[in-house]
Amino acid sequence: MPKSQVRKKKVYTPPTDVRPTATASTRKPSPIWLPATAVALIVVGIGWLVVYYLSEQAYPVASWNYWNLAVGFGAMVSSLILLSRWR
Repeated sequence: MPKSQVRKKKVYTPPTDVRPTATASTRKPSPIWLPATAVALIVVGIGWLVVYYLSEQAYPVASWNYWNLAVGFGAMVSSLILLSRWR
């Protein structure tokens, strides 16, 4: 069996001046209010939409008409934005 060749190239090491300054171990964890607020916004958004559809568009605010959908979906989207910042 032939002998394998010895590696002639050096192993690549990235330059030290290009490395990111903040590593994952130095970043602080998220505050406790962040996931709690995100879950609350999801529940409020879903609840808003369910009440809107089950009341045949009379509640939560009848004068807003279809803007009630924007409020419900806006609450859920804002919770997703909060959850994207969760560590």
